[in-house]
Amino acid sequence: MKRFVYKVPVLVMLFMSTVVYSKNSVKDTTLSMKQQSLISIASVAAKGDLAKLELALNSGLDNGLTINQAREVLVHLYAYCGFPRSLRGLQTLITVVDRRKNRGIVDQQGPEASRIESAETKYERGRKNLEQLRGVPEKETKTGYAAFAPEIEVFLKEHLFADLFERDVLTFAERELVTVSVLASIGGVEPMLKSHLGICLNLGITSGQLQQFVDLIKLSVGKKEAKGAGAVLQEVLEIKK
Repeated sequence: MKRFVYKVPVLVMLFMSTVVYSKNSVKDTTLSMKQQSLISIASVAAKGDLAKLELALNSGLDNGLTINQAREVLVHLYAYCGFPRSLRGLQTLITVVDRRKNRGIVDQQGPEASRIESAETKYERGRKNLEQLRGVPEKETKTGYAAFAPEIEVFLKEHLFADLFERDVLTFAERELVTVSVLASIGGVEPMLKSHLGICLNLGITSGQLQQFVDLIKLSVGKKEAKGAGAVLQEVLEIKK
């Protein structure tokens, strides 16, 4: 069946950077169209801007995201900005998919998450996943919030870094792009944003691609949020040097 193009002038203006970057930038400084869509969807969903989210979801599906990938972005959101934003995002996705069906657009559902077959505890799996993300061994002695509230450290390992990160609908790198998009958009969580930008670099996302990420935050969310994200990114890059 013929695929329709979502022709809305605001959408074209809002996500113009995806076309510019994809055609005119070299590979090591350019996020793929799919990656750009993940950032746009996550950032506006974190802000709760459902009108922009509808545009971002349409653009993402047009750019090749499967329904399950778009859904996974919105599920992942709740770990960083709460269930209300996640649920409202999922409700918006349902509306978008239904409207596209009514217009004759056939979107791919995409694979579901693979079943986890492991004898290890969720805590151990989460610990290993976190080590892989950071690229450094986990410290034996707990400090800070992990020492003050040991239960939250367990929740992070077992649920966030096992239950969520092991869902292979999105890769580790894609989940980290979603994560930094949320953190940059909600603001006030600079230490966490700094940590996850470092993880992005460890996973092979380049400094040029992260600069583009900041540009996309400016386009999707605003100058203030982009300025804050850019400042944290420059701090991370200075440390990496």
